[in-house]
Amino acid sequence: MLVSAKEMLEKARAGKYAVGQFNINNLEWTKSILLTAQELNSPVILGVSEGAGKYMTGFKTVAAMVSAMIDELNITIPVALHLDHGTYEGCYKCIKAGFSSIMFDGSHYPIEENIAKTKELVETCNKLGLSLEVGSIGGEEDGVVGMGECADPKECKAIADLGIDFLAAGIGNIHGKYPANWQGLNFEVLENVKKEVGDMPLVLHGGTGIPADMIKKAISLGVAKINVNTECQLSFAAATREYIEAGKDLQGKGFDPRKLLAPGAEAIKATVKEKMELFGSVGKA
Repeated sequence: MLVSAKEMLEKARAGKYAVGQFNINNLEWTKSILLTAQELNSPVILGVSEGAGKYMTGFKTVAAMVSAMIDELNITIPVALHLDHGTYEGCYKCIKAGFSSIMFDGSHYPIEENIAKTKELVETCNKLGLSLEVGSIGGEEDGVVGMGECADPKECKAIADLGIDFLAAGIGNIHGKYPANWQGLNFEVLENVKKEVGDMPLVLHGGTGIPADMIKKAISLGVAKINVNTECQLSFAAATREYIEAGKDLQGKGFDPRKLLAPGAEAIKATVKEKMELFGSVGKA
């Protein structure tokens, strides 16, 4: 059964650990993440960008797949199905499809319009028992582009005061691979945001490639949700490449997709396990 992310993130903030959001792209991704979370007794958030949702034929397909998989695999840990960087229209599509959590990224709107749309989504999500994340972040993911900008703590407070459940505030983090000249996370900005929004759980996007010590410090300062996508993609690609370059797809029925995709699926499991241990969510379900 899918649950709102609100309670799991409030528990994480209070317990000084973070829940991982791992983006899903297909059945293998979803199955690998759910099985790993169950094995480690960790809460988990399955993230779906609008691009990934379209690739999987639509949000209704995604929600049906995830719900059925939870049932078939006897998954008992808390699982939230979360729209990642949703447009205003995309948020309502996911609400209708059966998602349990959404993120509204209204950063391209003027702040007044962003606030008005957020107020409306807060009311809708409250009525349905869904959790709502608001914010933006740097880098590029499915056409959502930014340059690692840092958030304005006063604007963060204005958004947080609308009744959202958790806030994604940019502190120099970006989507995708980090460039060699990346300056690192800006903890001064994070501390100032924390002062403004109080106990609201904070979200760190772009979790791939951030050094472990920075991750741990961010968690100590109120980050309760960390998003990982690129790292799973890279580990999947590397394992699949190794399998093919070794010629295993040419041995027997090694070309069978169930065999061809298995090394990549196992690599995703290993990546998710590593991140859950780093985030401190193991045994917290």
